[in-house]
Amino acid sequence: MEYTNLGRTGLSVSRLCLGTMNFGPETSEPDSFAIMDRALEHGINFFDTANVYGRKLGEGVTENIIGRWFAQGDGRREKVVLATKVYGRMGEWPNEQGLSARHIVRACEESLRRLGTDWIDLYQMHHISRATPWEEIWQAMETLVAQGKVLYVGSSNFAGWHLAQAQESAARRNFLGLVSEQCIYNLMTRHVELEVLPAAQRYGLGIVPWSPLQGGLLGGAIRKLAEGSAARSRSEHAAKLLAENRPAVEAYEKLCADLGHDPADVALGWLLTRPAVTAPIIGPRTVAQLDATLGALSVELDDATLTRLDELFPPIGKGGPAPEAWAW
Repeated sequence: MEYTNLGRTGLSVSRLCLGTMNFGPETSEPDSFAIMDRALEHGINFFDTANVYGRKLGEGVTENIIGRWFAQGDGRREKVVLATKVYGRMGEWPNEQGLSARHIVRACEESLRRLGTDWIDLYQMHHISRATPWEEIWQAMETLVAQGKVLYVGSSNFAGWHLAQAQESAARRNFLGLVSEQCIYNLMTRHVELEVLPAAQRYGLGIVPWSPLQGGLLGGAIRKLAEGSAARSRSEHAAKLLAENRPAVEAYEKLCADLGHDPADVALGWLLTRPAVTAPIIGPRTVAQLDATLGALSVELDDATLTRLDELFPPIGKGGPAPEAWAW
């Protein structure tokens, strides 16, 4: 396994991050345990979850599964860099969601209880809260850091200017602020290249891409449909997206075949070449799927291949950061 620092911090994390959103709704608890055990065997030490995962309001199903896995001991908790999130609705009352100081602190306490741990390595804001001032957010986060309950703070689904807002506010308080941004990023969805990535580079944030395979479309969707082994690609949204992009996806799968790599490995490998990217999030539903993702670490993409990928899945405008992507 390869490791890198998370953004500008001294924290070492694996170049692949284990996403746990399937644990509970899609993957049974025993199978989830097996996936986490195998992840450690592979050297994957970066695990991502959220208090809302599990599809049952307020229950924190996925966090509870991870907590019971930690409870087995054998150094599981100590080996894992654990990331979870706050923002989503955890109850019916108005203060059971968002980024108020009240909700941040209470949600953290509840996540710690479900996870069966004394600390969260990376506490991520799951979405921007335009209604909450940064002074309030940072005051709550500073309290949690001072108490040792949170070690680092990250964001998710922020715009570039939100990152700048957050960091400038934190700097005025002499607080470390954000160390990472988790955002959708893949060959087919590249808008973060305009402003989010440049802001992350400027402020020393590690990018943690979610949906690196665009819901499975970059994971050999056409081949799997032909084989009858497609899963996510059968959804109505995925089918519509595939229909709209079928020529590019067909050419992509042919390119991957010519390279001798699985399409999923190429998609992940491409992300690992991108500036500021720390670790794409993989979301295996089985141990076999987890094992298969390790091939991405051996993918080497030369300049000609990178150019061809840009031709198949063009960046926005002229490519690169704003404003040059659309102006001079």
